[in-house]
Amino acid sequence: MHVRVRKWGNSLAVRIPKPLAEDAEIKEGTVLNLAVSEGKVVATPVQKKRLSLKQLLAKVNRKNLHDEVDFGSPVGREIW
Repeated sequence: MHVRVRKWGNSLAVRIPKPLAEDAEIKEGTVLNLAVSEGKVVATPVQKKRLSLKQLLAKVNRKNLHDEVDFGSPVGREIW
């Protein structure tokens, strides 16, 4: 697939055609890592590191554990 490089402000831009974006699972807001490998521009989606609940809870200790927060009396139809 051929695309044309265009000027965008002081930078250059490439539009990613929809079929290619769908195949690569890239959508608006996806963060890409751009690199040059053997003279070629390579764009790789940055994978968000997903932490498990066990990994997140491992960081909780007595020093960073906060007390219960009082939000006041019910305002609507909350059941307490």
